Amino acid sequence: MGQIEVSMTKKPAPPARPAGGEVVDFDTALLNARPPEQKVELMAEASILAAAFAPEGRAVQIERLAHSLETGLRDLDIGRARARLLAAALRQVARQAA
Repeated sequence: MGQIEVSMTKKPAPPARPAGGEVVDFDTALLNARPPEQKVELMAEASILAAAFAPEGRAVQIERLAHSLETGLRDLDIGRARARLLAAALRQVARQAA
């Protein structure tokens, strides 16, 4: 019988990703699903909100603003769906500020 050589220096290969196991940024996907005009409007509104409520333009401040929209301030007259869209746009603005 033949002998099998085993090398103890090789690291095992990482597990294969399942087919279609792509990581998707939900905020980007959500904004890209909107009509182009609405996406432009959301990004403009998010930029205005960021300038007003995070005047230093720091990404952390803008992220907090997005979080506030999603978790508590959505009961204002904009509604939950609009608050979610604005939060996604704010996170895009925060990424650009980083």
